[in-house]
Amino acid sequence: MEAEEKSAEGFAEGDPGTSQEIEAAPSENPSRMLIFNTLVDKFLDGLVQAGSYQRFARCYKRFYKLQPEMTRSIYDQFVFQLQNSIRDEIQEIRDEGNLEALLDSLDKMEKEAGDRTELAWRPSGVPEQDLRSHLVPYLLQQRDYLHKVLKEREEENKRLAQAVLLGRRKIQEMQKEIETRKQAWQELSKAQRELILSVEEPK
Repeated sequence: MEAEEKSAEGFAEGDPGTSQEIEAAPSENPSRMLIFNTLVDKFLDGLVQAGSYQRFARCYKRFYKLQPEMTRSIYDQFVFQLQNSIRDEIQEIRDEGNLEALLDSLDKMEKEAGDRTELAWRPSGVPEQDLRSHLVPYLLQQRDYLHKVLKEREEENKRLAQAVLLGRRKIQEMQKEIETRKQAWQELSKAQRELILSVEEPK
């Protein structure tokens, strides 16, 4: 069993499916988008390390004994698809929130303010903290905007509901009017028939 685990460890050390940590080029003031991408890459690396090939092989010991190469291939495909799936979801979030344009605009504002005497922004060294400090105001603004849109939709729905009720009342009134005219027409027709019969009786 120990030999098998060591063999699995050997595979894990040379794992081509595990993404390597991406080191950003040295820069005094890296862009916010670069910080975000670095944070995502570190998250994916940590995710793959947490689910190493060694642990994967331990979970499927019997299959690993019979087909070690196949086990390795399945693991590589699993890691590859998992990383791509997470990257796609993150990209969707970036696109929906227009995150890249927002961070680029912040970088542009910082660059334009370079001549000011105030101290320029510098990353704290904690990507999560830097990202949060810039995203929170934007998310709060989006929340206020969504509340405004929701209120407008609720008011619009209320107006539509009132219009529907008014329309129903008009339809009911029209139905009553039609029924009244129908009854009047029937009574008129009956009176005409009685009149015709009364005229024809003397004959």
